[in-house]
Amino acid sequence: MLLAGREVAISSPDRVFFPERGETKLDLVNYYVAVAEPLMRAMGGRPVLMQRFPRGAGGPSFFQKRVPDKAPPWLTTTVVQTVNGTPSNALVIADVAHVAWAVNIACLGFHVWPFTASDPEHADELRLDLDPQPGTGFAQAVEAAHELRALLTSLGLEGYPKTTGQRGLHVYVRLEPRWDSYQVRSAAVAVARELERRRPDLITAAWWKEERGARIFVDYNQNAPHKTVFGAWSVRDRVSGPVSAPLFWSELDTVSPAEFTLASVPARLAELGDPWESMRPQSLEPLLEMHERDMAAGLMDAPWPPVYPKQPNEPDRVAPSRARDQGD
Repeated sequence: MLLAGREVAISSPDRVFFPERGETKLDLVNYYVAVAEPLMRAMGGRPVLMQRFPRGAGGPSFFQKRVPDKAPPWLTTTVVQTVNGTPSNALVIADVAHVAWAVNIACLGFHVWPFTASDPEHADELRLDLDPQPGTGFAQAVEAAHELRALLTSLGLEGYPKTTGQRGLHVYVRLEPRWDSYQVRSAAVAVARELERRRPDLITAAWWKEERGARIFVDYNQNAPHKTVFGAWSVRDRVSGPVSAPLFWSELDTVSPAEFTLASVPARLAELGDPWESMRPQSLEPLLEMHERDMAAGLMDAPWPPVYPKQPNEPDRVAPSRARDQGD
């Protein structure tokens, strides 16, 4: 199959990847060809963590950060670091041929780094993950997204929403490549805390699940160094083939995540265009100023995931209930 000037072998093209409608490996390749232009705007030039499903959607899977030794010589790769500092030679989405190569080895999910391979020192995306907790769903995530948009607008910033391919929403802010992942995470913490102040009935910044309640959790740690987020236009590993679909703000109240699949999204794109086409780099400074105000008011850093080293100004990494038990 000739793609982007490269001959890409597609073995077993009739293998069913998505059993609900019977879409095959070749159908998935053709989907990515159909959305190649906006896909490349969203993840072109970025390293990705591949999630492989040898038996198709719904089957067992494994994550693969390293490109296999027998990969074709034209494949673009770059060295990325894990949380513990281990280097890996990761795939870079240089063009749609690279996407098709990954699909051929049963990659049903692209988890994307927040920087380009040409500038790994600067994170150029703030990814705000609106994660429904038990007792909430997509409708509450939409309500939280509107609150987030109002906050960003008040600071002169524009966010761009997409479905996660599951129950929640992601809102992206493309950044000028001037800040590192620690600064971007600090901005995400400030956003989460400010949204919780504005709508404590709906939104939480609480890292510990026991404190979240039936609210939307703004998962600021999705912006921690070396974290990846499921990519825009990527197809999830569910049997229905759901897509993490970019959205227009004007349609947010009327759509359902289930309607965005590899069967429906190409026609939607042809009719409506790319909701993220106008995305442009913006400054992180307004959000960093919010973070500095929080620090000046005496707040500590928010907790980090357990796989990260202890960070300066971070509170104890102990769940509140466990801390109480230890104090008894």
